[in-house]
Parts: sequence; C-alpha cells; structure tokens
Amino acid sequence: MSWNLRPAKTADIEIIAELRATVMRADLERLGRFDPHRVRQRLRDSFSAEHTSVIETDGAFAGCVTLRPAEGGHWLEHFYLAPHRQGRGLGSAVLGTLLERTDAEGSTVRLDVLRGSAARRLYERHGFTVEDEDPVDVFMVRAPRAAAGRPG
Repeated sequence: MSWNLRPAKTADIEIIAELRATVMRADLERLGRFDPHRVRQRLRDSFSAEHTSVIETDGAFAGCVTLRPAEGGHWLEHFYLAPHRQGRGLGSAVLGTLLERTDAEGSTVRLDVLRGSAARRLYERHGFTVEDEDPVDVFMVRAPRAAAGRPG
C-alpha cells in the first residue's frame, strides 16, 4: 500500500470531523462521554489546516494527523485513521515518519489519548511514556532520539 501526507485544507474539516466521530465513538461511549455533536465540534473548534496533514493511501483519504508546535516541542493531535486502514501498519509508518522529523529537530512530542484506547499501544511502541493521567485522558511524552550520525 502506498501512502503520502499532504497539507490539509480548510475544505477537509468536515471529512476529518466525521472520521473523528467514527473512530472515537467506541472509546467515548465506554467512558460515558460520547456526544455526536460535541465530538465533531471539538475538531472544528481546534482545527488548524496549517499544522494538519491528510493521510492518503493509493490516492484516497485515509486519515489525518496534526503536529502542532508548542512550548518545548510539539503536540501530536487528531491522529485518526479510517477503520478499514487500521491495524495494517499505516499508523506506525506515519507516526515513524513524523517522529523522524521531530527527532531531527531535537523536539519533544506530547499527546493525550483516551484511557483504554488501543492507540496507546502504538504510542508506547514508538517510545512514548505516561507523563500524567486523569479519569478520561492519558498524557504521554516522547523525548527526541539521537539521529544517526548526530551526537546525542
């Protein structure tokens, strides 16, 4: 399967909001927090085309990811894959590519994931560790890794 990242456009917001509602529904329902309007609106309210990439596989929409600059590094947000693209290595490939970039910059990456979400295992495989948690979210961090040929 071939894939690529392209810069998001403002016009992508609704397809991304729908994807978010689809992929987060089971975890939010398990936590007693699913609201069909709110899950979409939170994406709309925080959407930043400037920092978001659309993931395409074989030329078709497959997901999205936001890597937002923040104090001390970046926040990884809105990382969603279409259900039929999950579990096939795409998320790991995309995340690995993004982390190569942040490692080259020497940037720490933070994220939060819902408690009990299967996505947590993906993040742990890529070196994220728990920094804090609350009844709903687990906050994770990953320090930059030394790039090949770079001291560190």
